[in-house]
Amino acid sequence: MNLIWSDIKVPVGQDEALLPHILAKQLKVSIESIKNWRIVKRSIDARKKPDIFYVYSLEFSLDIPPRQLGRILVRFPQLKEKPQLKKYVILSKPEKKLVTRPVVVGTGPAGYFAALALAEKGYRPLVLERGDKVEERCKRLECFWQSGDLDPESNVQFGEGGAGTFSDGKLTTRIDDYRIRKVLEKFVEFGADPKILFVAKPHIGTDVLRIVVSGLRKRIEFLGGEILFRAKVTGLKTANGCLEAVEINHHDSIAAETVIMAVGHSARDVYEFLKMIGVTLEPKPFAVGLRVEHKQETINLAQYGVLDHPSLGPADYQLIYKDISTGRGAYSFCMCPGGLVVASSSEEGGVVTNGMSNNARGSGIANSAIVVSVSKNDFASADCLAGVSFQREWERKAFIAGGKNYHVPAQGVTGFLAGQVTGDFGLRPSYRPGYRPADLYGILPQEIGNVLKRAIVFFDGKIQGFAGKEATLTGIESRTSAPVRILRDDSGQSVNLRGLFPAGEGAGYAGGITSSAVDGLKTAEKLTMLYAPVE
Repeated sequence: MNLIWSDIKVPVGQDEALLPHILAKQLKVSIESIKNWRIVKRSIDARKKPDIFYVYSLEFSLDIPPRQLGRILVRFPQLKEKPQLKKYVILSKPEKKLVTRPVVVGTGPAGYFAALALAEKGYRPLVLERGDKVEERCKRLECFWQSGDLDPESNVQFGEGGAGTFSDGKLTTRIDDYRIRKVLEKFVEFGADPKILFVAKPHIGTDVLRIVVSGLRKRIEFLGGEILFRAKVTGLKTANGCLEAVEINHHDSIAAETVIMAVGHSARDVYEFLKMIGVTLEPKPFAVGLRVEHKQETINLAQYGVLDHPSLGPADYQLIYKDISTGRGAYSFCMCPGGLVVASSSEEGGVVTNGMSNNARGSGIANSAIVVSVSKNDFASADCLAGVSFQREWERKAFIAGGKNYHVPAQGVTGFLAGQVTGDFGLRPSYRPGYRPADLYGILPQEIGNVLKRAIVFFDGKIQGFAGKEATLTGIESRTSAPVRILRDDSGQSVNLRGLFPAGEGAGYAGGITSSAVDGLKTAEKLTMLYAPVE
């Protein structure tokens, strides 16, 4: 019998090899009787800072007589038998056989995990990616960050691995799904730290994610899948409400009766041609705002009670504010300890910010988006793509305010709150290719700007120095999630185009790396329930 014991609290820094000794002492059994132990979860308790503790849950078995085990289970009700976890298996008995192999559009977490699941079942998927392999993508991004030379097809948003590849690589998610374990195990298999399997807030970092993404590609290809880069899907051919072919780069055509559309939240051109051919779309809420930077020591002191903790690494935060006068929510988003703010534009003439950090989180700078909720009530029209137009409008204003060269408009937090623009920054922006002092209030919808000001003041009450002189704002942060949902039914297909399987964040059904990967797996399962692979 495998058991779970939760709430083992020990000071941070204590050798984890001592955990079975602590457990044996609490249960009053010999250390030799603790067998096959492993950590299943580890979180941080910093409520009594600077005294900080790790809180562990352990899985183990007890090599003791049944009567003694029975007495222990009665004496310690927090000791539970390990629940039987559902094993990831695709069970399907499709009646129809595919004539053409399935096509997967996009190589972000949804696309790659959908392709992996299909490849493991012998479907030999064809994967289409508008951008470059991750190795070439890194070179093009470095060129953009140095010179402002944007490639609209290979950037932070587009290219192998999707937008998450150039982020903090957070793997936390609000969903509760047994498939999460498969996703994390695959990340570990392809190069991630095994600790992501049990830490409460797992992250990978952009440097490790690039290795993981490359590993996923090679495994899909090994299993018979094919991946084409610089293969931009520019249209779909349909007949009688069914999919027939995929158009690539405006001139090539590939026969396809099934397509998993996992294009990410910035594929605006895809939304446009889907609307044009009559696929049902609807606007969905998202959020816009600015990105704030602090010295990492400021956040460490607020969260840990010390400037630098040798065992914990850089501290993070999660902040939420409810604006009473407008009913809007404001919150921190994509918080990157020890990271940088990066230029994340994907269209010419627009500035977009995002946060990124390596696995070590060693830059000394903490950054996070501070965003405010947006709904269809904020849009000028009822069109299903009105949210896209809304994003573009403010991205273009940021582009103009930054000097029309992909430099970012920037302002100290104190100046933003006081309505003053100055070139004197207590903390210089980390954004490349550069920045320009500007009035950030002018690149935001007025009500959003007002809510942001009140939220920042509120957050300063939670984290001392949040609105201090050594805090800097840049913007605009507009790509928090998809502004559109591609409606699908219980079969996983578009409600009015058979064979089209919308998936992931770009389809409006996920948010973040892990939930997108899970949605990719679920979408592949839906496809295999309907169709057997080509012989």
